Amino acid sequence: MPDPKSGSASTPDSIHWRSLIAAMASIAAVGIAIGLGLPLLSIIMEKRGIPTTLIGLNSAMAGVAAMLCAPFTARLAHRFSTSTVMVAAIVLAAGSSLGFYYIQNFWLWFPLRIVFHGATTMVFILSEFWINAAAPPRRRGLVLGIYATVLALGFANGPLLFSLLGSDGPLPFAVGALVILLAAVPILIARKESPDIYEKPEMHFMRYILLVPTATAAVFVFGAVQVGGLSLFPVYATRAGFSESQAALLLTVMGVGNFLFQIPLGLLSDHMKDRRRLLSIMALVGMVGAASLPLLSQNWLLMAVVLLFWGGCVSGLYTVGLSHLGSRLTGADLAAANAAFIFCYAVGTVAGPQVVGVAIDVAGDDGFAWSIAFFFGLYVALSLARMVFRPKRA
Repeated sequence: MPDPKSGSASTPDSIHWRSLIAAMASIAAVGIAIGLGLPLLSIIMEKRGIPTTLIGLNSAMAGVAAMLCAPFTARLAHRFSTSTVMVAAIVLAAGSSLGFYYIQNFWLWFPLRIVFHGATTMVFILSEFWINAAAPPRRRGLVLGIYATVLALGFANGPLLFSLLGSDGPLPFAVGALVILLAAVPILIARKESPDIYEKPEMHFMRYILLVPTATAAVFVFGAVQVGGLSLFPVYATRAGFSESQAALLLTVMGVGNFLFQIPLGLLSDHMKDRRRLLSIMALVGMVGAASLPLLSQNWLLMAVVLLFWGGCVSGLYTVGLSHLGSRLTGADLAAANAAFIFCYAVGTVAGPQVVGVAIDVAGDDGFAWSIAFFFGLYVALSLARMVFRPKRA
């Protein structure tokens, strides 16, 4: 029998494959579309002569949209059902993606970005809620590791699709919209298994950020380091003496680490009584790895090895943090906490590039490494404090 609060079956170790496939397939399709759309829009704005400052500001609307829409997602799902909101958001995202081609006024791209990324944020939140609700507790880490791997593949295939389609004409926009619409197919097939929310979230949205702080802080650090690091690492690497191609290859190595480590880290988290320990270890590895970057600036191969493991640990904060969240909550509380999780990620994506950029300006090139280590250090301090003072809580 389904659990009325979570929509998942009562057998603790059964895997609801149709639900998991539906949620993962939908989020993979949205990931492909986002991976296609981000470089596509940037290139088009560059061709139109838009200043890079405005291009960056327009791109930042993704984080703003996530912060605006996350607080309302669980309540919408409670009112209209999880699958209904997901399908509506997919249709809205597909329509707005076409709008970028037909609307030529640059300033209208700002509200259009809000609509597009707000809709995709809802799909992310409810997909992760669905996966967390359908995952058996003893295999939650494995399931979320598979999810993170699928999502990474989706994001990686988006730029590949862009390289094949180019930026001219309506074709890339049409393909992007079609890929997004395809995400609705598995959801409609498995809609009767979607974990509907029968109760309203018990607390105000902002309180869910502090309900499981070890998880929400992990995704904040992940967002800050991922976006801040990816945005400014090429600048740091080229200033350190590497060529542009060598810097790009180092970013690729980080992406490989992201892809390779998700399932092993998920499996490892399933065998740990307290996932906070694994989160602390990964953050410690991230801090040490970041702090060591200035010492590796003359050795490309050694830096690549460090970045391979470092990239896996960075992305592991998201996977294990989400798994930890799912192990603590169910039903409406889980849906609302998932929204808070994405909200904290969005805040990190806005804060990270700003902090890293200022650190480089103030402390020189090594400010990149120290600022990244600073984010990880904050998390290590928080997680250790939580385990010492609240050993049985989040």
